[in-house]
Amino acid sequence: MLRMVASAALCLFLSLQPASAEPPLSDFAVGHVQNFVAHPAPREIGEAQFLNDAGEKIGFDAFRGKVVLVNLWATWCAPCRREMPSIDRLAAELEGPDFHVVAISVDLGGADKAREFFAEIGVASLDFYIDPTARVGAAFKAFGLPLTVILDSEGRELGRLVGPAEWDSPEALDLVRAAIRVGRPQG
Repeated sequence: MLRMVASAALCLFLSLQPASAEPPLSDFAVGHVQNFVAHPAPREIGEAQFLNDAGEKIGFDAFRGKVVLVNLWATWCAPCRREMPSIDRLAAELEGPDFHVVAISVDLGGADKAREFFAEIGVASLDFYIDPTARVGAAFKAFGLPLTVILDSEGRELGRLVGPAEWDSPEALDLVRAAIRVGRPQG
C-alpha cells in the first residue's frame, strides 16, 4: 500500500512540473550533418561588424530575435564556391520571421569579386554581406573556410561546422529547423 501511495505521489509530482524546455541542439545534432558540433549550452561570441550591400556597417545585433545561420566564405575557397548554391536554397526554403541566413564574404580584395560570383551562380535568396577586414573570422575564432555557425535569437553560438555541407539536404534542413525551435525567444 505504501508503494502505491508513493508511486501515485511521484506521478502527481511529475505531472505538476512545468513542461521541459526544448532539449539543446547538441541532443539533436548527432548524426545529422557530418562534423557539425553543437554546444551543450549557447556560447557568447565576440563583437564583429561587417558591411551590408549598401556598404553600411552592421553587426549580429541587427538580427536579434532571429536564429541566424552565418556562413563565412571567399571566392578563392573552392569548397565555399561548391556549397554556396545549397546555402542559397536553404535561405529560399527557411528564411522568415524566425530565421535568416547571413553569408559573409571574407574576400580581402573588395566586394566586386564576391558580387560577380553571386551573379555567376544565380544567387536569388541571399542578402549580400562582406567583411574585408576579416574581423568576423576572428570573432568566431575561425581557422578555416567555409565556416558555418548557427546563432540563437540572442546572438549566441549554438554550434558550428568547419568545412562544406549540403545545406539544403533533408538532414541539414532538419538540423536548421531544430536550431530554429531551440534558438528562438522563449516565452
